[in-house]
Amino acid sequence: GATMTHDYKRHGTTTLFAALDVKAGTVIGQCMLRHRAAEFIRFLRLIDKQTPAELDLHLILGAKGDAKRHNYAAHKTEAVKRWLARHPRFHVHFTPTSASWINAVEGLFATLTKRRLKRGVFRSVIELNQAIRDYLDAHNADPKPFRWTAPADTIIGKHQRGKRLLESLH
Repeated sequence: GATMTHDYKRHGTTTLFAALDVKAGTVIGQCMLRHRAAEFIRFLRLIDKQTPAELDLHLILGAKGDAKRHNYAAHKTEAVKRWLARHPRFHVHFTPTSASWINAVEGLFATLTKRRLKRGVFRSVIELNQAIRDYLDAHNADPKPFRWTAPADTIIGKHQRGKRLLESLH
């Protein structure tokens, strides 16, 4: 297998935001320098622009155990809550990282790392971002729909029932 040598120099890092359309198997991806609320909102705007306006979008978010270090709480800030309130077609669900649909995104990241990033030498963040974009373009040229272990209707149905329950309490 490929290994990184001890003299490999890091020329900066990038944060890849990725949204997997589980039905089509396609990915909307965007590289950014940071992972804060502002970048998350930029990514939500991209999803909004690249998806048919008549569709309701269910975003299933999971956080890794090292959430504090990676600032995954960015999607729970007031700015993000306000943006979501102004865009009612976006429905956000939080789930444990062990859930199967989170595994699909993790699998995409693992494949990206193994097939494209691990063997690469990138002299700049720009080169790294380009390699990621090229990989995602190739992935989207031949997408594979995600096979659910739990049907989407079941998951969304649970959400709708929970929402109705909350509304009846108010």
